Amino acid sequence: MTNITIITGRVARKPDVRTTQGGTNVTGITVVTDRPARDKDGKTYKDENGYTAKESEFHRVTCFNGLAKTVGQYCSKGQLVSVQGRIHYTQRDDKEGVTRYGTEILADKVDFLSRGNGSGENEDNKDAPEID
Repeated sequence: MTNITIITGRVARKPDVRTTQGGTNVTGITVVTDRPARDKDGKTYKDENGYTAKESEFHRVTCFNGLAKTVGQYCSKGQLVSVQGRIHYTQRDDKEGVTRYGTEILADKVDFLSRGNGSGENEDNKDAPEID
């Protein structure tokens, strides 16, 4: 049995970079993917501009260690990325005792498909890894 997912989309917001008390780098990004919107009959349709209407989905992606450091340093909002990893489900009880569920992708690999603006002092991102 296998749990592998691959998504390609744009980074929706600035990466959330942190370090655990144990010293592990963790970076979270949100990747937006689009798919054709469908009407009640299951058919695609055009929007007011004549383009195929799209529905967006937002995916939480979590990176660890060296990958977290690279993604935190070189990813920025609007950048096109491809993420390979596995789907991870979480369950917790909130303060009121209500069970909450979550889904995220634990990334094994993030490919930069376009250059971003950078999130550190080096805003031109000239030191970013090369794009294939």
